[in-house]
Amino acid sequence: MRFVKVIADKDTDRLLGVHIIGPHASDLIHEAAVAIKAGLKVRDIADTIHAHPTLSEGLMEAAEDVHGEAIHVPKPK
Repeated sequence: MRFVKVIADKDTDRLLGVHIIGPHASDLIHEAAVAIKAGLKVRDIADTIHAHPTLSEGLMEAAEDVHGEAIHVPKPK
């Protein structure tokens, strides 16, 4: 199991940080590090094509969740 959390500026959508917990976390954090260094927005990660099925899709899903678009997370009732 893996946990990915995206931290973003609510007003600008700029990616501020990422928490990744679980297997291969150290393999996955590099995408977020590059995105932060480049000043990318969360939308940029969400719109980037990620191969399926891969672990890196977790970061894409977390980015989509910032905008309420993730399909593999429980929806609040």
